[in-house]
Amino acid sequence: MSMTDPIADMLTRVRNASAQRHSRVEMPTSRMKLEIARIMTEQGYVSGYDVVQGEHGDVLRIELKYGRNRERVISGIKRVSKPGRRIYARKDSLPKVLGGLGTAVISTSRGLVTSAEAKKLGVGGEVICFIW
Repeated sequence: MSMTDPIADMLTRVRNASAQRHSRVEMPTSRMKLEIARIMTEQGYVSGYDVVQGEHGDVLRIELKYGRNRERVISGIKRVSKPGRRIYARKDSLPKVLGGLGTAVISTSRGLVTSAEAKKLGVGGEVICFIW
């Protein structure tokens, strides 16, 4: 019996679309996915996102970003904390992705933030994913 994880599904869609050099990727929307898209936009991994009305409810559309010679901006995305195994980080042991070159997305009591923001806020939380 496989229970699908909507966040893992989102990350997989972005990873696959980026690998195939698509200009955008669409998926069903949720508050968590919107926050991840916001962080990806703020960190410069994607050029933007918006929510459009789809056939079966709202659809999150993420505009992917590439370098000058169509090289990928996102070289990898990894789901860390999964529904079957939650991974938490204390405020004094927040993860670093690629020695600080990547971004760790953390779900805290203050909402979804990067590990750098979580460090500034002095909070820990659930490690959602790594982007690099």
